[in-house]
Amino acid sequence: MAEQFSADDVDSRETLGGLKLPVVATEKWAFDSGYDSNENSLPGEGPYTRGIHEKMYRGKIWTMRQYAGFSSAEETNKRFRMLLDLGQKGLSVAFDLPTQIGLDSTDKLSEGEVGKVGVAIDTVEDMKILFKDIPLDQVSTSMTINSPAMILLAMYIVCAEEMGIDRRNLRGTIQNDILKEYIARGTHIFPPKPSLRLITDVFDYCSREMPNWNTISVSGYHIREAGSTAVQEVAYTLSNGLEYIDAAIEKGLDIDAFAPQISFFFNCHNDFFEEISKFRAARKLWFDLVTKRYNPQNPKSSILRFHTQVAGVSLTAQQPQNNISRVTIQALASVCGGTQSLHTNSYDEAIGLPTEKSATIALRTQQIIAEESGAANVADPLGGSYLVEGLTSTIYKLAKEEIEKIDSLGGSLKAIESGYQQRKIHQAAFDFQKEIESEKRKIVGVNYATNEEKENPAIQSIDSSVRVKQSEKINHIISKRDDLHCTKLLEEINQISRMDENLFPKVIEAVKARCTLGEIINSMKDVFGDYHPPSGF
Repeated sequence: MAEQFSADDVDSRETLGGLKLPVVATEKWAFDSGYDSNENSLPGEGPYTRGIHEKMYRGKIWTMRQYAGFSSAEETNKRFRMLLDLGQKGLSVAFDLPTQIGLDSTDKLSEGEVGKVGVAIDTVEDMKILFKDIPLDQVSTSMTINSPAMILLAMYIVCAEEMGIDRRNLRGTIQNDILKEYIARGTHIFPPKPSLRLITDVFDYCSREMPNWNTISVSGYHIREAGSTAVQEVAYTLSNGLEYIDAAIEKGLDIDAFAPQISFFFNCHNDFFEEISKFRAARKLWFDLVTKRYNPQNPKSSILRFHTQVAGVSLTAQQPQNNISRVTIQALASVCGGTQSLHTNSYDEAIGLPTEKSATIALRTQQIIAEESGAANVADPLGGSYLVEGLTSTIYKLAKEEIEKIDSLGGSLKAIESGYQQRKIHQAAFDFQKEIESEKRKIVGVNYATNEEKENPAIQSIDSSVRVKQSEKINHIISKRDDLHCTKLLEEINQISRMDENLFPKVIEAVKARCTLGEIINSMKDVFGDYHPPSGF
C-alpha cells in the first residue's frame, strides 16, 4: 500500500514534549524513527524495552503505594492504617520541610512549616509512633527523603528492631537522590561531594546488611515537575544514576554489590502515548548504558525498576474534579508503560493536602485499572504499535544524545555545578508556560472550557499546634536520655565525617541513643558545610 503521509506533513502535531507526530503513524514512520522489529525482545529479556518481567502483571500486580504524610506521626499513622485497610499494599512517607532539610521542629527556622507538607519526624520515637501497629516485615515502605536520608533510614531500622523485626527482613526504598535536589528541588544541605559520600555509605552498608532494601530511588519526578520535557526527564535521571554508580565504584564497591538495589522514580504526565514510550525507552537506554560502561555480571544490575507518580504539576485548582480524569489517564499510561509501583494523586492536591475522601478515590482509581480495565492482562499491551515504537525509538535517541552532552561536560555532577541542566529545564518550563498563556496549549478549566466555580471542595487542615507538641516530645526525650553518651556519639560522627570510615553504623547508634535529627545533621555540617548552588541563569 502506498505511503500516504510523511513525518513532516504540514498538519502534523507535537507531543507534550515537542516531538513531531505524523497524521498517521505508519510502519515506515516507525522505522524512520529508529524502530527495528527484529531487535525487539520479549518482556523479561534484555534490554527490557517491553518490561522487566516475563508475565508482568499476570504474575504480580504493581504495588499500589499512596504517598501520605501530614501533621504529626499520630495523624499520619491513622492515614496509613486507613489506606492499608482499603487495600493498599505499600506505604510511602511524605516528610515535612524541616525534616527534609535536617531541622528539628524546635529550630527557629522550622516555625510555620512543622507538619505542613508532610509528617514531622525528630527522633526515632516519632518513627515508632508513625508505624505503630503496622507489621514492617510484611509491608514495603518508601521514604521520600534525600539530604538526611541516612538518618531517617537509621530511624526506620531502629524502629523495626525495637518492634522485634530484623533489618534484613525490611523491604522498601529510600529516595536518597541528592543530585536532583541541586537540579530541580532545592532541599539540599551539604555540598555535592560529601552528599555523594553519604549516599555511597548507604550503598555499602545496605549491600551487606539489608538485601531487600532499595538504597536509592533516582528521581526524574521532580525534574519533570520543575518543567522538563519527557526526553530531559529520562536523560537527566539516567545521567544522575550513572554518576551514583561512578561514585560507588570510586569508593571501591563492585557494581554487582549495589546496582541491583538501585531503583528509579518517574513522573507520568498527560501525553498518554509519549509517557508509555518514555518508560519503554528509559528501560532500554539504562540497560544499554550500564551494560556497555560497566559490564556487570549480575543481570539485575542493568534492570531499570521504577515507581511512578502521576503529575502533580498537571493538576488544576480550577474545576478540581477534572483532575480525576487527568489522574486516570496518567495512571493508565503508567501501567501500559510497565511500572513496578504507582501513586495516584488526589484530585484536590492543587488546593491542599488530600482528604480521606479524595485519597480513597485516588486509590480506587488504581484498583479499577487493575481489576476492570483489562490493561493488566497483557505484558506491554501497546508493543508493536507504530506510534509507540516510533516514539520509543525517538526518545531513546534524543535522551542518549543529551546524556552524551552531559558526559562531554564532565558528567552529571560537573554539569549541575555549571548550571547546565537547570538552564535547560528553566527554558522548557518557560516555553510551556508561554504556550498556555498564548492559548496555543489548552488546559481545561484554566484557559479553555472555563466556568465560574460554584463550590469548593473540603480541604485537609493542619493543627497549628503541632510544632508545640513536637517541641514537648523532643524536650521529654532529651530529659530522659543519657546526655553524656549522646554527646560522645555526636562527637564521633563529627570525627568520622573527616575520615573515610562508613558513617552509617555510628548514625544508627546515635539514633538508638535518642539523638535528634538536627543534632546529627549539625555534627556533620560542622565538617561538610552547606551549599548554595548556581541558579541556572
